Amino acid sequence: MTDSAEKKNAMTAGTISLRGLVRENVRTYAMYLVLAVLFIVFGIATKGLFLSPRNITDLINQTGYVAVLAIGMTCILIIQHIDLSVGYVAGFLGAVSATLMNRGWSLLAVLPTILVLGVLIGMYQGFLVSRVKVPAFVTTLAGQFIFRGLLLLVTAASGTIIVRDKSFRALANGFIPSIARMGGDGAHLLTLLIGLAGIVLVIVTQIRARRNRRKYLIRDISPAAFAVKLVFLTSLVALITWVLASYQGLPWTAVVIGIVLFGYNFILNKTPLGRNIYAIGGNKEAAELSGIRVERVTFIVFASMSMLAALAGIMFTSRLASATPAAGTGFELDAIASSYIGGVAVSGGVGKVTNTIIGALVIMSLTNGMNLLGVDISFQYIVKGVIFVLAVAFDVISRSK
Repeated sequence: MTDSAEKKNAMTAGTISLRGLVRENVRTYAMYLVLAVLFIVFGIATKGLFLSPRNITDLINQTGYVAVLAIGMTCILIIQHIDLSVGYVAGFLGAVSATLMNRGWSLLAVLPTILVLGVLIGMYQGFLVSRVKVPAFVTTLAGQFIFRGLLLLVTAASGTIIVRDKSFRALANGFIPSIARMGGDGAHLLTLLIGLAGIVLVIVTQIRARRNRRKYLIRDISPAAFAVKLVFLTSLVALITWVLASYQGLPWTAVVIGIVLFGYNFILNKTPLGRNIYAIGGNKEAAELSGIRVERVTFIVFASMSMLAALAGIMFTSRLASATPAAGTGFELDAIASSYIGGVAVSGGVGKVTNTIIGALVIMSLTNGMNLLGVDISFQYIVKGVIFVLAVAFDVISRSK
């Protein structure tokens, strides 16, 4: 075979591989495409207001509590369960955190206390599901009623609990400190440095992942396609960094999301617990026969979910600087929708928390953009419902093919 023929065959093989990868990951690519389209459409419709640094910062802060809930919900859905109580668990524990702050507790005391309460709630529900064998739908639906009632009890005296502590309010409204500004009132230097570190991290992790795929003979995209992918990801990080740095810097909300995302991504991809979660979601009976303690893993996942609900409650209360009787309403729906839009399989066993963040951004971008356009709330719910059902239908159709 001549050199030209070999090159032609190699190019053909690379093209086939790329097409195969696109087909296998069509849900992921579609999700990013939808987010890009939303940004373009809302950017044009609002004459650039949607893409302004201030609104992008507000979008991140608004997405915070939904993203945290969606990460936990992704784990729940992967093992083929559901948690309908997370909204009012978040609302109830957010109200408790506001009450404790107003009674003189410090932020460093409130945070671990609320998170532990969240874990205890999750352990209670996880015990019912894993040991008593009460279906998760029934257990968490009952929890929804219980914690909604507890929320109403906590807020009964004043109706709305106002939090005036500045440190608490800064959790979901503040920004990382500024070590300097480029050009006086210019770009936020610390945010730029963090963004630069993020770009380096993206490059290193992508190259390492590509080497691992080649090492284990896993089909991968061509070098040219990989270069395009790398340029796109680094450009995206650089653009977001510059937008945030040109305003007030990186919000603390983004830091919290980043920490939770990194931790759960590591657990799901690098630990035995994560492998067990995917195994249970793929085939529960086979997982049991292979020695996986299904009850224990289910118990842990539910405890983890309620802990994240507690964190989401703190973030939402901090965002509003108050706790209200209506807090938590519909949170579970946004979390479930974010997970499915982010690529979690309806049949379980498939899902990535990194993609779930994109799903949360899609949901909250819809809300943010339509609010800027003055769209009536009734139509907002209709649009969200249509996007949700299309995402699930697309998942079912693409996986069946």
